[in-house]
Amino acid sequence: MDNNLHLSQHISKRFNQELEEVRSQVLKMGGLVEQQVSDGLLALLEVDPELAKQVVDKDTLVNKMEVEIDETCTEILARRQPAASDLRLMVSIIKTITDLERIGDEAEKLGKNAIKLSQEGGSGKQFSELAHLGENVKKMLARALTAYARMDVEEAIDIIQSDQAINQEFDNLSRILLLKMMEDPREIKFALRISWCARALERVGDHAKNICEYIVYLVKGRDVRHTSLDDIREQIKD
Repeated sequence: MDNNLHLSQHISKRFNQELEEVRSQVLKMGGLVEQQVSDGLLALLEVDPELAKQVVDKDTLVNKMEVEIDETCTEILARRQPAASDLRLMVSIIKTITDLERIGDEAEKLGKNAIKLSQEGGSGKQFSELAHLGENVKKMLARALTAYARMDVEEAIDIIQSDQAINQEFDNLSRILLLKMMEDPREIKFALRISWCARALERVGDHAKNICEYIVYLVKGRDVRHTSLDDIREQIKD
């Protein structure tokens, strides 16, 4: 964690514990949604309805964690009335768990599509185009969560930049699917399903990027949403 945050410098030891506990819960939630994305992709590629059902069912747990962490942050804000870096921590946590919950929603979409694929007698080979995109998104999310745990601003900025490659890969895949549908109308059904899953993965990348923007906000006190990479690097120089 960046030393500028001074999260262990409070007079009240209990306040320190509260801050560390809520951060720990966020990382636990992050680990859960990371596994959800991994399992959702695997269920799709392997046409594993049992694993897919687990992914869908666990979304309830993700939602529950979001509500619990949100309530904890609200209590801390009311009782402690934090300022400066502590207030930024609370704000960043509330924003981060919202993105984590939405990542869980995207993983749930992968699970639901895997279940439908198994019911329709489809093959995971039809989704081979998703494998590379999925692996890149998984790596991006894992890096984002590690950067959040370490409050690593430089790593966060590198991850923000990597979202451009994810978006480009999604665009390329969308063009390939469009050509498939034009060449063979029989492919339309499965091509659309692949497209929906690819969009879900691309959205996971967007949420991972958002989390990295919150890292910059927490550590540097700068809101870099809707800001170019060059401007972000310029803002964090001081």
